[in-house]
Parts: sequence; C-alpha cells; structure tokens
Amino acid sequence: MGWVRVALTWAALLLVVAVAIGAAATSPLLAWRDPIYIAAGFAAVVGLALMLVQPLLIGGYLTGLSRYQARRVHRSTGATLVAAVVIHIAGLWITSPPDVIDALLFTSPTPFAAWGVIAMWAILAVAVMVALRPRLGLRPRTWRIAHTALVTVIVLGTVVHSILIQGTMETVSKVVLCALVVAATIKVIADIRVWRKRTTAPGGGPSSEKSISAD
Repeated sequence: MGWVRVALTWAALLLVVAVAIGAAATSPLLAWRDPIYIAAGFAAVVGLALMLVQPLLIGGYLTGLSRYQARRVHRSTGATLVAAVVIHIAGLWITSPPDVIDALLFTSPTPFAAWGVIAMWAILAVAVMVALRPRLGLRPRTWRIAHTALVTVIVLGTVVHSILIQGTMETVSKVVLCALVVAATIKVIADIRVWRKRTTAPGGGPSSEKSISAD
C-alpha cells in the first residue's frame, strides 16, 4: 500500500496548487491588466506554491523521494523560487517603476508592500548564502539556524503580503494555501530542532533522535 500513500500525497499537493493557480487564472481582475503585469502576478502565485513544496521536501514529507533526491529537488525548487521573485519584481518595475521604488524605500502607502520587500530581501539572502556556503565555512548547526531564521522571515513576510493584497488570487484558495505554507514550515522547523546540537550514539553513529538537515 506504499504506492497508494505516495500517490495520495502528491495528488493532494498538486490539487492545492492547481486550485490556487486555476482560481487566479479565472480572476476578473485580469481583464484590465497587460500581459507583463499578469506574468508578474502569476510569478508570485507560483512562488507562493513553491514555498509549500520547500518544507515538505526538506522535511521528508513528500514520500516517494529518497533523502538525497529530496535535497536536490529542494535546491532546484529554491532556485526556481528566486527566479519567480525576480520575474515578479521585474514585471512590476516595467509596469510601474514609481510603485516599486516606493516599496523598496519603504515609503509606499500600501502596507502590503513593505512585507513583500522584507520577504524578497530574505529570499535573496538565502540565495547568496547557498551560493557562498563553501566559502563561508559555516558549521552545519550555524547554517541550520541562519537558514531557518531567514525562512521564518520569508514565510511571515510573504503570507502577510499575500493576505493583505487584493490581487489576482482568489481569497479562499489564497488563505488556504498560506495556512498550509505556515503549517508545513512550523512542522518542519519543529522536526529539525535547529536549536539543539546533534548527538551521536555509542560508536559514533547517529542518535535515535530524528535528524533532518535543512540544507
């Protein structure tokens, strides 16, 4: 029955993402938007969906993938998330540079803008950390704590930004997706226990405590 569990897990994930993207695609607000703005909006929707996939991957909750495979997909998904953020910001810049400047300077009159900018910088900070990790020489525990702290900022900023903004996404599917992102992130952080030092069992092997690396 293992394959049934695998199929159900992936089906549930794909259903949640498909409903959110499908609801956004049928939004009446798209009728008054140009293609670049629409592309920027959908990049944000895809990015939010990827933020649900990321903790599920690193936490080992997506059955059917080995730990090594899950880590590789996690890194690739992270790169795709960064690309989605870049497309989102670039599209908004092309359609309305003054609004983007105000947001980056934290002078925008819309409260959701600041949360989005904070999440954006945290995402870019994680990308830089990943790229420079071999040179930084961070110890595994230090990496886990820094990575988890930034992820917490990313999730908080993105969720608040998404909830406050009245945009392409349909309200109910958006709230459900945001709630799942928060729940999955909290779950994996609790399982990783980044604040604890890893212990070893007699003989130098890993302890019986569940160990999930956040890299």
